[in-house]
Amino acid sequence: MFKNLATFKAVYEARSFSRAADLLFIAQPTVSAQIKQLETEFGAQLFVRNGRGEIGLTPAADTLYAQTLQLLGTWNTLHTQLQATAAQKRTCRLASSHTFATYILPHLLPMLEQTFANVQFSVHMGNSQDVQTRLLHHDADIGFIEKPLASTQLHRTVLLADQLVHAGTSGPWLTREPDSGVYYYTKRYMEEAGIAGPTIEIDNNAVIVNLLQTGFGQSIISQRAAGNIPHQSLGSKFTRQFYMLTARDRQDEELDDYTRITRAIKHATHELTE
Repeated sequence: MFKNLATFKAVYEARSFSRAADLLFIAQPTVSAQIKQLETEFGAQLFVRNGRGEIGLTPAADTLYAQTLQLLGTWNTLHTQLQATAAQKRTCRLASSHTFATYILPHLLPMLEQTFANVQFSVHMGNSQDVQTRLLHHDADIGFIEKPLASTQLHRTVLLADQLVHAGTSGPWLTREPDSGVYYYTKRYMEEAGIAGPTIEIDNNAVIVNLLQTGFGQSIISQRAAGNIPHQSLGSKFTRQFYMLTARDRQDEELDDYTRITRAIKHATHELTE
């Protein structure tokens, strides 16, 4: 219909079927056929053909022309708006605990960026409690934690296991802040081993790892972070899980970008365990 109206507009303004065809880069019989379709649709003659290539306008043509200008203008505006909307990227805010952000996200983020080209990702790093709080306050869309925090408002999904090790051989114990995922395991290990200290609290996992690499201190860290630091595995008692947090009220939504992103994350982290 809109193609026929565009052809009608060209004929009306050119007062000629042949000139309209030239302007539209289509054959004159096509122009004639489209005008005939409009005349059949509206049950009214639009142009009076005089046989010399010139045409006259009917009252129906004048009425249709005025409405066509409005319709085509509205259509072009809508087309532009929808194209602009489609070009806009949706946002997905990831909040991650330190170890997950440092050692797992580098595998996940490139895959997510490539798979979901229409999504703008951002990453915030904090401890497990901070990540959960961001989800609860709607300041993040998907969270990754190591501490098994529970909330009736959030859905918690196990992604993969993480083995903890005792890294370093001597010096003060470098511990994370109480809200972090590894703090619970560090405290339990020190209590079971009868270790009282001394301790230095550091709220950044990368700083702890860097200190251990210089030979300063000892700590409980992920085996993924240990690298060439002297360390010993602590066995299954000190194997924790990485979890993904999502809002419960979004679990039953239809298959949109959010749902497909969480599924892609589950699939990708499953491959990391193989």
